[in-house]
Amino acid sequence: MSYTVGMRPTGSPQELEHRRHTALALLKQGLLPHQVAKRIGVDRRSVRRWRSAHRRHGLAGVRARPASGRPRLLRTAAFAWLRRRLLVGATASGFSTDLWTCPRVAQVIQRKFGVRYHVDHVNRVLHRLGFTPQRPTRQPRERDEGAVRRWMTSTWVEVKAKPES
Repeated sequence: MSYTVGMRPTGSPQELEHRRHTALALLKQGLLPHQVAKRIGVDRRSVRRWRSAHRRHGLAGVRARPASGRPRLLRTAAFAWLRRRLLVGATASGFSTDLWTCPRVAQVIQRKFGVRYHVDHVNRVLHRLGFTPQRPTRQPRERDEGAVRRWMTSTWVEVKAKPES
């Protein structure tokens, strides 16, 4: 587990609470704070802080608390609606092609929910929905798929069958 100074450790609030309980149990067994810290992969000062909070407030002192931060702008139902809309394609939302871009997604979100997302942050929304960035394959506008198939089944077979000179 890795930590950056001043940042919240990774893990759900329940996982972090479990780690604090594990540390307290190890302290109760007689291990020193620096030994406990090494064993569970945290700083020794954290172990001392947890021990102090437990002494002052009991189990409430080490209880899980929800992560702070700005609340989401879209609710769960909005994310579900957006996912369905993205799967239908961009033309269903009035765009000329089926290619979804971050500016297009931001525009759909604003039209439907009145919520403005900066296009640089739309990637987070898309990632949360399970989408990853893709590059469309390029095809010439004049391409005739039928002619290509005919060429592959007749001419290419003949060219391929001829021995090299």
